[in-house]
Amino acid sequence: MALEDDIATLSQAPLFNLLEKDALRLVAFASESRTYREGDVLFKKGDRSDGGYVVTRGSIALDAAEDGSPAAFVAGTGALIGQAALFARIERRATATAQEPSAIIRVTPSLMRRVLEEFPDAAAAIHDAMADELTRLTEGLERVRQQLLAIDGDDDPAVPQEGK
Repeated sequence: MALEDDIATLSQAPLFNLLEKDALRLVAFASESRTYREGDVLFKKGDRSDGGYVVTRGSIALDAAEDGSPAAFVAGTGALIGQAALFARIERRATATAQEPSAIIRVTPSLMRRVLEEFPDAAAAIHDAMADELTRLTEGLERVRQQLLAIDGDDDPAVPQEGK
């Protein structure tokens, strides 16, 4: 895939869509492109991450259950797989398998760190986006907590009540 095609795909992916053109060019130039055949495994649940992946062609099934049931999520062109893996080496939470001939761009944490250092405006935009995402997650967890309280009837379901 040509550099300009990679830049166009990256510009549609979450987080990368916050980067300016020169930052996208750096990512496209310094990242690694990989291709997969149908059925090829990109990584397995429990593997240590080696970066985040942006799908440039095809579709990648992400299966956390590994019980033969349909995949919980299918990532298509422009999707980012492993957002946290852009910043740290973490344990993969699912197995990723190509559902058809597919291609990805792999962005390592060291490359992402370089981009954030060289493009501070992009770093600030990504920081803000991730802070917003964390706020939404926290609010969602609080809603679930309130629903559990309503079902359980206790003030705090995590604290055992005397006599129960």
